[in-house]
Amino acid sequence: MEDANQTGMIHFHFRPFSKLPDVQMLIFVTFLIMYLVSISGNVSISLIIWITRSLHTPMYFFLANLAALEVCYSSTIAPLTLASVVSPERTLISLAGCGAQMFFFIFLGSADCILLAIMAYDRFVAICHPLRYTLMMSWRLCVQLALGSLLLGFTLAMQLTVLIFRLPFCNSEEISLFYCDVLPVMRLACADTQVHEATLFVVSLIVLTIPFLLITLSYVFIVPAILKIRSAKGRQKAFSTCSSHLTVVLLQYGCTSLIYLCPSSSYSPERGQVVSVVYTFITPVLNPLIYSMRNRELKDVLKRAMMRSLVP
Repeated sequence: MEDANQTGMIHFHFRPFSKLPDVQMLIFVTFLIMYLVSISGNVSISLIIWITRSLHTPMYFFLANLAALEVCYSSTIAPLTLASVVSPERTLISLAGCGAQMFFFIFLGSADCILLAIMAYDRFVAICHPLRYTLMMSWRLCVQLALGSLLLGFTLAMQLTVLIFRLPFCNSEEISLFYCDVLPVMRLACADTQVHEATLFVVSLIVLTIPFLLITLSYVFIVPAILKIRSAKGRQKAFSTCSSHLTVVLLQYGCTSLIYLCPSSSYSPERGQVVSVVYTFITPVLNPLIYSMRNRELKDVLKRAMMRSLVP
């Protein structure tokens, strides 16, 4: 059989959310609003941290990196999804385009999860070792940790994407999702995918399970340390920064674990559709809201910036 992947003629299309045009249009408007809100919110946080000298600390450095990742992550999925919602029949993606979208999705999503673990370590050092914080969390180490999350995400994404797109895809078919995710694309391959599914599970353990265990371990030490703080204001500030981080962690890890840490045989396209909407559209909207509402210092800076923009 001629290897279909080499012909360059294979194109995929995405499964529509509904067969009703009115429902599709409502979904388009909803997704567009969420995408614009997530982009504006995350860009605002990054810029505010960049231009405000009082926020030039490791915690806000990592938060700015997280916001930048969310902008790129959303932009990997949302534009093509919006186009496919408006015109499902005409919005096709080539094999190479699907591979590129999958690579950036895994790369940015993995870096995002690893960065959340790094942020937990930063909070651990700040709360459990406050006198040694500036020594332990030097700017050089912060940059190395941020770059390390990107490098690890890039490496895992490249290996997994290359492995999957070496599979033969014999026909142009419908992807049972609104973007090129790993499991739906693997199901379109006309070959055995057991090795690929096992590789995906290993990658998921590295990206999800290990960082989550490190986050949990960090908070095992953080919570008792917060309770020992004598100042009520100090306890409130510590709980505020940690609760915002924990909320984002639970949203991110909870949703992705439902997809990638479950046996691939139990994968449901319907469940995958719903859960994927949460971590590709809803979570990027909630993250800047959570951090800006729960972090008093950031909230105050954002208020002052808004007041200056409103006053002529």
